[in-house]
Amino acid sequence: MNWVVSKQLMLWLMALLLMLPFVNGTILKWFKSLINHSNLSKKNSGNNHLLPVIDFCLPNDFGRTGQCLLKNVCKKLHGESYSACAYDIGKCCVFTATCNDVITNNNTYFVNPTFPGVLNNKSECELRINILNYVRHLRLDFVNFNLAQPNRTTGVCVMDKFVITGGSSRHLLICGNNTGQHMYYDVHNTKNVTIKISLGSANYSRMWEIKITQVKSLLWASEDCVQQFQGINGTIQTMNYGINGRHLADQSYFICIKQEKNMCSIVYQPCNKISFKIETPLLSADTELEEGSGESDNLAYTDSYANCKDRVSINCKTDGFLTVCC
Repeated sequence: MNWVVSKQLMLWLMALLLMLPFVNGTILKWFKSLINHSNLSKKNSGNNHLLPVIDFCLPNDFGRTGQCLLKNVCKKLHGESYSACAYDIGKCCVFTATCNDVITNNNTYFVNPTFPGVLNNKSECELRINILNYVRHLRLDFVNFNLAQPNRTTGVCVMDKFVITGGSSRHLLICGNNTGQHMYYDVHNTKNVTIKISLGSANYSRMWEIKITQVKSLLWASEDCVQQFQGINGTIQTMNYGINGRHLADQSYFICIKQEKNMCSIVYQPCNKISFKIETPLLSADTELEEGSGESDNLAYTDSYANCKDRVSINCKTDGFLTVCC
């Protein structure tokens, strides 16, 4: 940004400062953003990117979130400008990416090339995410996600595969229908990560829309938590859970639940009679429990239970969250 533009911004700032008794915290935050950018532009004349006016905004025409930026800056960053924000000073800028793109902006939506239409051809889709400074985690929100189902017998993703690599977290491979799910991925000390979607047949209709958010730190949960939940109630589902969904093979990760204020325990129960079932456990001969019911006979954890390849282990910790190991 050259001095002429910076001078115009300072004139805006001076005019708005005269209205300080009448403005709220949102505008004050915008003032701070302009001041920071003005100082930054003097130190680095090659940096023409304005800081966000407001961290998040909601376009009027659809449910995605964006960043409130000046319109010309949004265009320079290859975003799409939508409804006005920050008292009509900025525009809600939404970033999208598709196959073979490189993400350099936060809060970007990764979509299939034909979105909102389906994709039904055999192909490979790869996306690279450049990690911003001081970012430790990626949060992936699967707004829409529908790939081919895994093998009916083994649960292995054979036809279609979604995998993210390059970070320090364990590689997670999923397929099927995961709309509404989310996951965190550790990218500490990582410069870039790769998402690869492999489509193995032309006989299935796929669609994906994944919001990718770069997170500097997790305020309350462990870095090992692939999924995080908070609130006084909620629902935990395995990946690809739903109508005609099949349990995915090789899924081993932590789900963390925040311990809310004044709460001292959590009750877990199946949502219905058929909502909780994993590999048949090796119960003792004298137990009367129905296998797969999700109930417990309160027996101590024994070697016989450890022999169960599929299991849910619920452990209580003392640093502000509870962990469910799947």
